[in-house]
Amino acid sequence: MHTKSNWLQKVSQSYKEASQQPFIALGLCLLSFPFQLLVLIRYLLKSQPFEKRTVEHEIKSEFEESGAATSLKDKLRAQEKRKVAFLKQQSSQAQMEKKGNELYRVGYQKEIQERMEAYYKESNREQPSFLNETAHWLEQPLGFVLSLLLGFPMYFLLLVVSIPTLRYIVNRLVMMVFVIIGVTIIVFTLLYLSPSDSATNILGEQATPEQIVNFNAVHGLDDPYLTQLGRTIKGIFTFDLGNAFEGNERVVTTIMRRFPVTLQLTLFALILSIAVAFPAGIYAAVKANTTFDHLFMLIALIGISIPSFWQGLIFILTFSINLGWLPATYNADNIASLIMPAVVLGTGLMASVARMTRSSTLEVINEDYILTARAKGLSNRRVILRHAVPNALIPIVTIIGLQFGGMLGGSSVTEKVFNINGVGSYIVDKQFVPDIPSVMGGVVYIAIILSIVNVFIDLLYSFIDPRIRSRIKSGR
Repeated sequence: MHTKSNWLQKVSQSYKEASQQPFIALGLCLLSFPFQLLVLIRYLLKSQPFEKRTVEHEIKSEFEESGAATSLKDKLRAQEKRKVAFLKQQSSQAQMEKKGNELYRVGYQKEIQERMEAYYKESNREQPSFLNETAHWLEQPLGFVLSLLLGFPMYFLLLVVSIPTLRYIVNRLVMMVFVIIGVTIIVFTLLYLSPSDSATNILGEQATPEQIVNFNAVHGLDDPYLTQLGRTIKGIFTFDLGNAFEGNERVVTTIMRRFPVTLQLTLFALILSIAVAFPAGIYAAVKANTTFDHLFMLIALIGISIPSFWQGLIFILTFSINLGWLPATYNADNIASLIMPAVVLGTGLMASVARMTRSSTLEVINEDYILTARAKGLSNRRVILRHAVPNALIPIVTIIGLQFGGMLGGSSVTEKVFNINGVGSYIVDKQFVPDIPSVMGGVVYIAIILSIVNVFIDLLYSFIDPRIRSRIKSGR
């Protein structure tokens, strides 16, 4: 007899472990349906189900005839009565009998299962099941080759399941799909029920009824609700959300053309905010309750409270009109034109990150392990940078991720003030029409951006905190 290859046994074991979860087991069956069908036919021809039922019947008969079943039933009923008496619950005899019978059914099945497992273990055989039969095929070279030929996609799912980090990412991406669909349904329904008429807003009040009817027919606005919704959801997965009502431009192309400037502005604002807020927040925590700390908190509060449009106008008036240092509006050929928008956009983020950094660091530096590090004679700088800051990063990273995702979704106010043709200004302009394809494109874009940023932040948690990394590796 040839010994089974270790790697084939690993494949078989991976398949059995993955099949313990119902949804993954269903996915494996669907992705390798021809192979599963072949295994099922062989499993039935071997009369294994009949053998298993026969063994189960014999064990049940022995269990009942020996009086063990009656003893178990009496024991569970008495246990239920003692529990009711101890807790002083108001329960009738019929209710106690019903609860006792439920406990007996569960205990009976558990006892039979344990006796069957013991029987097959004593016989040095696996308990007959379709799962064990499939795993047995995968351990054999011929069965493995057949599974490759008839169910090759199954191994992609097995690969994903066997690598915890990859599995975590795929789970989040699948959740992202459902989030996008849910958001699409809600926003489309609100636009569909909106009293605003796209045809009248675009064609004008002087448009004739025939022109309005023609406009609705061309753009499918006279189709039933479910037809329009289905077309929109299909467009998401085919990356074709149609053409805008106004301008007749492809929605996806327009958003992708405007995305680089929004990304550039957001990255500038993010870098500026972190560069200023992070060290300032740490220093304020170290110098808590000093003049610097009080002044810092006041400035941060002002930064959070100041309206973006007002700050942008003040910047234009001061640095563009009065001093002439910076251009008032955005120019793709002049990188200096991004300085003021980046500062305005980053002010709120800067203030939020600085306050969170101070709060989180201040909380950490009072922990016992920080006192221990100081007691060992470590310098204050090393204690703060090596022990305090890394443990304070989780809430800081969270606030940065949320703010960054929101800014990537489009900072419409800042883009409008500085005449930046980004995604935010595009969505705002189109929602007043309402230009349904354009608005849906913007909504899908924001949902995708926020989902991707959240996945990235969650993965970043695992690098920062070993406890989170351990939970991901264990599949929790």
